[in-house]
Amino acid sequence: MSLRLIKEIHHHLMQGVRGSHATPGGFRRSQNWIETPGCTLNTAKFVPPPPDHLMDCLGEFEKFLHERQLPPLIHTALCHYQFEAIHPFLDGNGRIGRLLIILLLIEQKMLPTPILYLSAFFEATRDEYYKQLYNVSARGTWHEWLIYFLNGIAVQTEDVLSRVERINDLLNKWKMQVASSTSNVPVLIVEHFAVNPYLTTNRIAEELKIAYSTAQRGIQKLEEAKIIKQINSTRRDKIYCAIEILAILEEATKIYADFQ
Repeated sequence: MSLRLIKEIHHHLMQGVRGSHATPGGFRRSQNWIETPGCTLNTAKFVPPPPDHLMDCLGEFEKFLHERQLPPLIHTALCHYQFEAIHPFLDGNGRIGRLLIILLLIEQKMLPTPILYLSAFFEATRDEYYKQLYNVSARGTWHEWLIYFLNGIAVQTEDVLSRVERINDLLNKWKMQVASSTSNVPVLIVEHFAVNPYLTTNRIAEELKIAYSTAQRGIQKLEEAKIIKQINSTRRDKIYCAIEILAILEEATKIYADFQ
């Protein structure tokens, strides 16, 4: 974890998206501010550090990234606030700040892979999220910010576990449904859905190291069982999807009523 890594991430994430004109991969050299559209520097609710103090702030932030005296979740919550308060880029700070949460949790072995989607919690409780960040800067309400952040971790963890359990149930049901004494290819394809609900014949043939025709027969069996469905309209290069798994992945996060 370093400023160099953060700039590299920003460079990649800002390609071809909103804000791509705002110096991807480079820290800002002008003043920015946070408020509703149309406001000015004088009327802004929050003004991050000016450009001539930016690198000093980022230097302290980089040191704190390597702090290991605090519990990992507390440390991550403090890092996220610190990054958002510094607001080092002209655009994309929110996206980078949310990604840093996941990277920190993985680095500190709190997560095996990036399966925790905390952005959904922040988005569903947007007003509360900005209120908590602002109150830390304005009134030093660190306790309230930590309670909010930890509640988000708890909510999203329960959400992930629920989705994983339902996906595993589907996979087990499908494996029993397509099990055969003549070929285990359909079962192996079903196991592929634990990684990605999309597939093509070429990809399955390559991943399973089997002939194209063998992969084709396995996919056909899954299609006949209505486990997968072709989602493009071409005769060649067909793309299939396990629609039920995709629906579980894409459903909205359920947030506790207190945060509605």
